[in-house]
Amino acid sequence: MTERSETDGRRLTTRETAERLGVKPETVYAYVSRGQLSSSRVPGGRGSTFDAAEVDALARRAGRRETASAPGEPAVRTGITLIAADRYYFRGVDATELAARHSYEEVAEWLWTGRLRPGNRFTAPVEVVTAARRAVGALPEHCGSTDRLRVAVVAAAAADPLRFDLSRETVLGSARSLIPTLVAALPTVDGHRDGMADATEPAGLAAQLWPKLTARSPDEPSLAALDTALALLIDHDLAASTLAARVAASARAHPYAVVSAGLGVLEGPLHGAASGLAHRMLAEVLERGGAAPVVADHLRAGRPVPGLGHRLYTGEDPRARTLFGLLERVPQAGPALAAAREVVATTARDAPLHANVDLALAVLSVASGMSAEAGETVFAISRTAGWIAHALEEYGERPLRMRPSGLYTGPQPPQPLPSP
Repeated sequence: MTERSETDGRRLTTRETAERLGVKPETVYAYVSRGQLSSSRVPGGRGSTFDAAEVDALARRAGRRETASAPGEPAVRTGITLIAADRYYFRGVDATELAARHSYEEVAEWLWTGRLRPGNRFTAPVEVVTAARRAVGALPEHCGSTDRLRVAVVAAAAADPLRFDLSRETVLGSARSLIPTLVAALPTVDGHRDGMADATEPAGLAAQLWPKLTARSPDEPSLAALDTALALLIDHDLAASTLAARVAASARAHPYAVVSAGLGVLEGPLHGAASGLAHRMLAEVLERGGAAPVVADHLRAGRPVPGLGHRLYTGEDPRARTLFGLLERVPQAGPALAAAREVVATTARDAPLHANVDLALAVLSVASGMSAEAGETVFAISRTAGWIAHALEEYGERPLRMRPSGLYTGPQPPQPLPSP
């Protein structure tokens, strides 16, 4: 005799079904309309009931207990970052306040462990830095910083025999070593050979990164702006690169492979490279003496104006607002700040778009004599900590849970064998 499950024959209310699937009640009826669930009306009353076994089968198929919040819009349960009401929070704490009061390394530790470690500094073993620098040094000169970072990650992985140990403390140790290794592997802007001190001395990561971005000497307000930018960008919920990182972690890839997955997606022009477009636009505004002709060129060509608007915020990106406030204290940032504000004001005549963090990064890079790709470098270094945080979370979930089913749209089988 076939053993019956505990849920066979049991009926669930709409509320119970929604809770079991981890969705809203309206979404339950969306499943019904799509043929994914069947329902029965409550005799003599309002509402519907659902077969518990069928609901559980849908939850298993779609991974609803861990993933989707609405049909066609997969989501992942996470306790790392919340974006709500034009603000964002790291483990429930306002991220802009954290970044304003704590260093990048301290915020990273908060994201990883839920604990603050005042004065925390990341260091890397000399042999790992040496391996990463050798690998990066073998690349052609025309390679960009993201190319160098991807190669440095591979070199650091090869130098770590414990990379396949996914225990929490080992992963954290790898992360605390990998991030300063990435910075140390980048060449200094002026081309002079830098020693090992930047990787082994307990200096803040922003101070280590600065000479990799510009030949200018830093002042205190500029370093503070860079450090805050790093802290602000650590995570932003499930951005495309973070989703890629979580998919890799779901397959139990080691943390270096997780970071490699994130870097691969970050290189797209719609993600990490977006600040470079804003940098070039601001430089053109300064060169042409005003925003109007530059904005007009973008609109005429049907291109969006870089650095404006964000799908998750109705107002100004809180990361941009925080950075702009710090950049006001940087004396040489005045012209670039004015250019950015003119771009926002000029575009507002056509569409009320607000500044996003890419525009703020562009102000920092233009004002500091950095290259157009500097913002992407800052983004990549910073977000590495976020990818590690998501990997740590994903390692605690069911392996390979991020396996969506394909919606096949090709020719229906059986088809004849193709002819040569």
